[in-house]
Amino acid sequence: MKIALIVNPCSGSNRPKKVVPRLMEMFRKERIEVDPFFSRSDSHLRSIARHINVSGYDVIAPVGGDGTNFHVINGLLSGHPEGDIPPLAVIPAGSGNSFARDLGIVTPDQALGAIIRYRPRPVDVLRFTGRNQSFWFVNLMGLGFVTEVARTAARFKAFKDFSYLIGVVHQTLFLTCHHLELTVDGRPFSGQNCFVEFCNSRYTGGRMLMAPFASIDDGQMDIIIVSHLTRGRLLRALPKIFTGDHVHMDEVTHVKGRTACFKTSPVKALLPDGEIAGHTPGQVDVLPGHLCYLW
Repeated sequence: MKIALIVNPCSGSNRPKKVVPRLMEMFRKERIEVDPFFSRSDSHLRSIARHINVSGYDVIAPVGGDGTNFHVINGLLSGHPEGDIPPLAVIPAGSGNSFARDLGIVTPDQALGAIIRYRPRPVDVLRFTGRNQSFWFVNLMGLGFVTEVARTAARFKAFKDFSYLIGVVHQTLFLTCHHLELTVDGRPFSGQNCFVEFCNSRYTGGRMLMAPFASIDDGQMDIIIVSHLTRGRLLRALPKIFTGDHVHMDEVTHVKGRTACFKTSPVKALLPDGEIAGHTPGQVDVLPGHLCYLW
């Protein structure tokens, strides 16, 4: 077996730098051949994946978090036919690692076990198409409050795990909503909105169960629509996201679908797989079984 190891050294407070030496030793013991590729930036991650000789590898293994996986699959899908891409093996070494949880992978050791078992699982991919940009994602994409929290957290990276908490507190204090027009498989939804998440997998931010009923291979996305709510209701809702109980709140609508068209007023930035990219308006489509992952 031969693996392309695509490493984001800066992911998760530089965790990959600590993980990779141990991984290389474990691969050596299992007699797995490895070619490591180290990225210098997000665009370099995409470039590595876009230009890699996919026919020369049995597995492509991104080492990092959800953002690393996002950039790798966008490089792969923009540079190679879908059918030529070998199975991917997510090696969690980021700050969130949400998508890997739906594959039953929480640690690098579990990722190694998935590689050794070599059970490819077809996984749905979601594609966003906007006016001037398109991309693919496998975890989830948000807009509104969740994106503003991520933007604020990015300004406080020095505080590491506390940066997200700072973002939540700040955006709650200055909470604003927007007008949303959303159509899911022809069904219209509209009104004042706090945030929307287009979910392929269940988790976000590591352990937050944003879409408790989602499945990565059911050919549908789970859309969580949170309408206008007060600061108090928002603060009460946040702990519920860790258990999935937020979906039972009056302000929350959960709907499944294959195609979603949406626009907002004002224009809102998007947050696919933890990365800020693109903006409204746009469309999300489910591509069933578009990639394979080991689990």
